[in-house]
Amino acid sequence: MKPVLKIDWATHEAAKYACENWHYSKSIPKSKLVKIGAWENERFIGVVIFSYGATPQIGSPYNLKQIQVCELTRIALNKHNVYVSKILSIAIRFLKKANPGLRLIVSFADTEQNHHGGIYQATNWIYAGTFGGGTRVGWFIKGRKTHTRTVGSMPGGVQSTEWVRKNLDPKAKEWIGKDKHRYLMPLDSEMRKQILPLSRPYPKRAQSIENDAAGIQPDKGGANPTCALQSSTE
Repeated sequence: MKPVLKIDWATHEAAKYACENWHYSKSIPKSKLVKIGAWENERFIGVVIFSYGATPQIGSPYNLKQIQVCELTRIALNKHNVYVSKILSIAIRFLKKANPGLRLIVSFADTEQNHHGGIYQATNWIYAGTFGGGTRVGWFIKGRKTHTRTVGSMPGGVQSTEWVRKNLDPKAKEWIGKDKHRYLMPLDSEMRKQILPLSRPYPKRAQSIENDAAGIQPDKGGANPTCALQSSTE
């Protein structure tokens, strides 16, 4: 029987559960979020999360204000049968309908996790090359990778090695990031025309949790607060 997919708003509690259990980062972003949930045969299978992104300048390269662009920051899914590309495509339509002024979505595939953006390729995003390699993205604090944003969000937190070693771990080492693949999803024809010259050939796909496949993650159980908040949209 063909699985029935529902896409709807997710509660913060449900989104947090999905990120902590079904995403490699084991964390939910700390910025203002748009949390869109997915249900398969009335069973909660995870979230797609959009946010303002890591920097207020995320829209600057495209001459966009911050309210006109967002970042796809999480696809956190449990075991499922529906293709990830279908979940993402409907979530984007859901987002666009609720935010008519939005013109562009930016997302990144992390080469440190062997991600090449297979799901973005499957949903026809524009690939705009790599960036960010060789720059500090955080620290190894007590043996754990901690992003600069996490340090900055701490009480009195300063994004400097001196502050980290003084306040968190005297043996902290800098975490130097590898290249990330940048993908762009224009939400109107004019935006597509503007960014199309940035397009590059897709990088070779890797077998990862971001590839377009069904049932790609192990079943770790469901969360209780995961009922849909309104009627489904597809």
